[in-house]
Amino acid sequence: MALLKVLLLLGLGVSVNSDVSLQKRIIGGHNCDDTERLYHVRLEATNGTHKSLCGGSLIHPKWILTTDTCWKSPTRWSNIAMLGIHPKTTMKRFVNIKDKPVLCAPGCWQHDIMLLKLERRVDNFPLAPLPDCSNRPKIGDTVQLAGEGTMTTGPNNRRYEISYAAAATYLQCVDMKVVQASHFLPTYGHVFAASAPNKDACNGDYGSAVVFNGKIYGVMSPGVPDYACQRPAYIVDVCEYIGWIKDTIGLE
Repeated sequence: MALLKVLLLLGLGVSVNSDVSLQKRIIGGHNCDDTERLYHVRLEATNGTHKSLCGGSLIHPKWILTTDTCWKSPTRWSNIAMLGIHPKTTMKRFVNIKDKPVLCAPGCWQHDIMLLKLERRVDNFPLAPLPDCSNRPKIGDTVQLAGEGTMTTGPNNRRYEISYAAAATYLQCVDMKVVQASHFLPTYGHVFAASAPNKDACNGDYGSAVVFNGKIYGVMSPGVPDYACQRPAYIVDVCEYIGWIKDTIGLE
């Protein structure tokens, strides 16, 4: 997937010097349970010759929460949301994005979080539960990441763009420990970080929800390295933006 930023990730026990391509989904993960993440959205963009893939979460019948790196210019790209991705037995629905995304203000460019409005309301899909910000994840707590990112890394563990590698055939989940508390990171916004030995995320996973106690507390954000398993996963802290989110989608 053509991203402006690449996820900052930590890997323990996976060599970055190997020339053997790793056959991995979310690295060290497993198929998500059929009863969870029913709100997961696949965001696809195409310009006729290239395609990008991201994740998102349906938090309102007309609104998707994701990362702003998942948006492609509508003058050159077509942006589509696919609902009913998980589980695979669910009826799929394609919905166009109504308008340009709503970004966090002020200083939108400093915050890697975005709301997308659907062209029409969808009422037959579960909504993602917003966080209880009085009980935020702390260092040492376990959070769950998920996505449909590429199943393969290249030589030396280099990430493929989504156009060059197959996406996961089933939504993947992985547990990681919080290793950094919420703080401000320039160009990314308010983030916290998580990692675990031999576990990681891939291109195409960005924008997907990070879950704690069954609620969305984070959005997976890209970072710097092009190689898997190097640094912690940086996650946009939804609680720092909850007022903006509720105001935008019309919740009190």
